[in-house]
Amino acid sequence: MSVYSISSIEVKNWEIYEEYMKKVPAIIEKYGGRYLVRGGEILADDTSWHPKRVVILEFPTTEHMDSFRNSEEYKPVAELRHKAAETEGFVVLGHDS
Repeated sequence: MSVYSISSIEVKNWEIYEEYMKKVPAIIEKYGGRYLVRGGEILADDTSWHPKRVVILEFPTTEHMDSFRNSEEYKPVAELRHKAAETEGFVVLGHDS
């Protein structure tokens, strides 16, 4: 069953965040993940939630996502994100048809 990581990201330092954006895609792909949304325009809706930048990742399973998040190659890249931005997020399990 696919799993989705949905994040709202407020970038505080674009220089560092751009370095993160260059390094992370190959690691995500290595662990079977792919971007569904990566910072596109956010359209107004009837909600009190106002995310700054939205990123949605899809992984085949929670095991794939956990392997990515806990991988040795992602740890230093994640530190870049922690330095550059504030992130809120959650994970949603997909629905198999």
